[in-house]
Amino acid sequence: MASIANIKKSLILQLENNGANVDHFIGLVEDYVWFCKQEKEMQKDIKERGQLFETLSASGNPIIKENPSVKNAKMYNDQKLKILKQLGLEAKNVVDDPDDIL
Repeated sequence: MASIANIKKSLILQLENNGANVDHFIGLVEDYVWFCKQEKEMQKDIKERGQLFETLSASGNPIIKENPSVKNAKMYNDQKLKILKQLGLEAKNVVDDPDDIL
């Protein structure tokens, strides 16, 4: 899996290749990176606790509850996709990075 630093570098390279590396779009890349980090945290929590987990109700009884990280991970991913769309970056117009190692 690509590191967040490499993803950021790749997105900025795509902006440069499209002549769109202006402050506004660089800011959106920073937002994208933030959402990546948040989504990774949600994925980590889901891996540790699962999609459902046992907890105690307000009255002290054990209950099974949906892990809010599932919903949050989807929300963060949706925001990342919206940012890519705003930046005009999609698979069909990606320029290869010569420094990319397969």
